[in-house]
Amino acid sequence: MRVRSLLLTSLLFAGCGTAAAQDRAEVPTTPVPKPRSQAQATQDDPASLSGRHLTAEVISRTWMRRTPNGRKIRLVGQETEFGSRHTLAVTARKDGWLRVHTPVMPNGRSAWIPEHRVTLDSTNFSIHVDRSARRLELRVKDDVVHTMRVAIGRPGNETPLGSFGVTDKITITNPASPYGCCAVALTGHQTKLVPGWIGGDRLAIHGTPVEASVGKPVSLGCLRARGADLRILMRRVPLGTPVFIRA
Repeated sequence: MRVRSLLLTSLLFAGCGTAAAQDRAEVPTTPVPKPRSQAQATQDDPASLSGRHLTAEVISRTWMRRTPNGRKIRLVGQETEFGSRHTLAVTARKDGWLRVHTPVMPNGRSAWIPEHRVTLDSTNFSIHVDRSARRLELRVKDDVVHTMRVAIGRPGNETPLGSFGVTDKITITNPASPYGCCAVALTGHQTKLVPGWIGGDRLAIHGTPVEASVGKPVSLGCLRARGADLRILMRRVPLGTPVFIRA
């Protein structure tokens, strides 16, 4: 199971770095899902749903669908491919269904899951990226609680714009890894990879061993940040946090 997860991580994030960096890449370690407390798992607790942004943790295998009761897209379970609790950013509720950001869909498109297959929660955290300013803001409601510089996609491999969600927080153990200390995986996909690319296309906010590249347009689409800034995201941002990337 661990070997499979490590291989998936290598493939899915491979598009974030340079070819030379990928050749020496050590794959991030897989996070271990932690059981939620009874208070956390109580969906009917009003306090647990008081945050601005709704999240949904999958508690049993279920089909993602194009519309409520519509065509099936993919069967999903309680864990992501990286071993995290499968927690989704919710964008709408309708008649017992939830519209969610998910990596099984292309950028700009959402899927629907039945509400009875998840545990609802909420958060006041959100991540906002200004691509032209190469700046990321961590917000609690409308208050900016941390600002950080980020590297963005280079010309021809631009970082995609739109709304996404945080799916995984992955700690990396090898100091020589091109991902730095850690990676915050998103639901989005890099859409302008180099021709013939055989790696994955998942979008992420991750570290780099070359922190001088932060603030520059140098990646294949991912956002790179300094380790100190990333550790703040790793500590504070819950799974399912919404991410907004604008031009």
